[in-house]
Parts: sequence; structure tokens; C-alpha cells
Amino acid sequence: MNFKVFTYTILISTLLLVSCKDNKKSEETKNADSNSVTSIQEKIANLKDSNNNHIIVVSHRGDWRNAPENSLQAIQNCIDMGVDMVEIDIRETKDGHLVLMHDNTIDRTTNGKGLVSEWTLDSLKSLRLLDGLRVPTQHKIPTLKEALLVSKDKILINLDKSYPIFDKCYEIIKETGTQNQVVIKGSKQLSEVETEFGAYLDEVHFMPIIGLPNDNAKAIIDAYLSSKHLPIAFEFTVKHDSIKFIKEFKKIRHRGSSIWVNALWPQHNAGHDDEKAMIDPTVYDWFIEKNIDIIQTDRPQLLLDYLRSKGLHN
Repeated sequence: MNFKVFTYTILISTLLLVSCKDNKKSEETKNADSNSVTSIQEKIANLKDSNNNHIIVVSHRGDWRNAPENSLQAIQNCIDMGVDMVEIDIRETKDGHLVLMHDNTIDRTTNGKGLVSEWTLDSLKSLRLLDGLRVPTQHKIPTLKEALLVSKDKILINLDKSYPIFDKCYEIIKETGTQNQVVIKGSKQLSEVETEFGAYLDEVHFMPIIGLPNDNAKAIIDAYLSSKHLPIAFEFTVKHDSIKFIKEFKKIRHRGSSIWVNALWPQHNAGHDDEKAMIDPTVYDWFIEKNIDIIQTDRPQLLLDYLRSKGLHN
């Protein structure tokens, strides 16, 4: 073969190979983006469908056993493991910023001391979050905006302790375009919620909290289910198995609202909690049998693995 022809042939082959790789990479990127969008759309669709057999897993304060609670890393860990929703807590700083912090004070979770409301955002950002052994980490206290941007198009978000300051929360939710991903909750009856929160009931998902036993539970729930603002779910605290109202869970789901029960501590779930499930995961069968389709947990990977083994989670 002529040397020039040979060289030209090699050059053309190389260009075609590079072009194919670029096209493949572009297609993979496109597919990855598509899957990301589909994933959050599926999570939102599952949240809105109280009658399917997909149990939604909510991780309490993020993946706090492997990262500081309410940290960006704790949220990212949940995204990576395929958790449906992350629960985070919101507090207001001295200068009016919203940050992630469960307690009124920063004493337990940071290397600082005092009330969140006594610190400015800049000062809080100089602190370090502690790990489970109270050792300072490299992680900083996140703002609500930072948390929502990490979560955007990836995971649903339950904003706890946000009801009293929701006007400010909503400004950031709207700014980040995460309205359809956010769930707000409150221990309020419908009339109070419509008065205090009514402007937002068409903008974000709302969930009433009801402790059982409660003699007024049926009346409270019927009012919500008959209103134009159907709750995305009801969160129940179930102190013991003999509570008769548990039998109503299936009916409530048929009427369009999901049932949320926490696996965190025994007083939330008639003793069927995460720590027992660590020894015997079949403890989670109680939630399945009681028609509970949203479970908040401190053991997200354990719960995910168990539900997936039973075909109840993707």
C-alpha cells in the first residue's frame, strides 16, 4: 500500500473512532440526564399515588449514622443509596437566614455553643459539625438554599420545624424551583391550616400529624379528606397495637392520602422500631401489614434492602 494512502486511511479511522466515542459519550450523558429526571418524576408520582405498592423510604435527618446529621453529605448519601425522601430541620439565624439544625442550640451537633437565633450566618459558617462521637468534621452547617440545591431533581424533601417560618422557607423553595419536591407537616386541624397556611396549599405538599389514640382523629381526617386540599399523607404516631383506628389506614389510602409512620423509636410504632429491625428485619413487616406506605427511618439502607427483597421498592 502507498505510504500516503496508508497514513490517510489511519487518520480517517482515528477520526471516525473519536467521533463514535464522542457520540456515545454524548448519548450516555443524555441518557443519564433523562434517567435523573425520570427518577425524581417517579418519586413525585409515587408520593402522589397512595394506592400503589411502592413503600416510600424517608431518611431521618439524612444518613446521620455515616455523616453529620442535617449536613449536605448526609443528604447526598441518601441520594446515592436511592432513598425517596430526606427529612431535614430548619432554624432561623440572628440575621434572618435559614439553616439546617434540629435543636434550638448548636451545642450537641457543632463545636460551638448557644442558640441558633443568637448567631449570624457568617459566624455559624465558621463552626464545624460533629460526627456521632462528637469529633469535629470538615462539614459546615448548610443553609436551606444549599440543601435544596443538592436535592433538586434528585430526592424529595420533608422540611421539619418549618411551619412557623414557612413564609421565609417558601421564598427559597420558589427560588430553587423545588416546590413539587417539598413536604411540609404540622399538628393542626384543617381550619387552622387554611387560615395560617392556605396560600401555600396549592404550591407544596402538606401533611397533618395525628397522634394515636385520639378520640377526634376520624373527624379531623374526614375534614381534610373532604376538602379541596387533599393532604399528600397523614403522619401517625401509633403507641400500641390495640389502637382500633389502625384499621382505617387502608380506607384513608383508598381516598387518596398516604399513611406515614416513623420507625425511629418504639413509641412511634407500637414497638416495631429500627433497632429491633437491626436484629430481625422482619420487624418491618408490621408496617407493610398495617397498610403504611411511607416509613421514616434511622436505618435507610437496612429498610431499602428489606423492601427491595419483597418487591416493594425499586
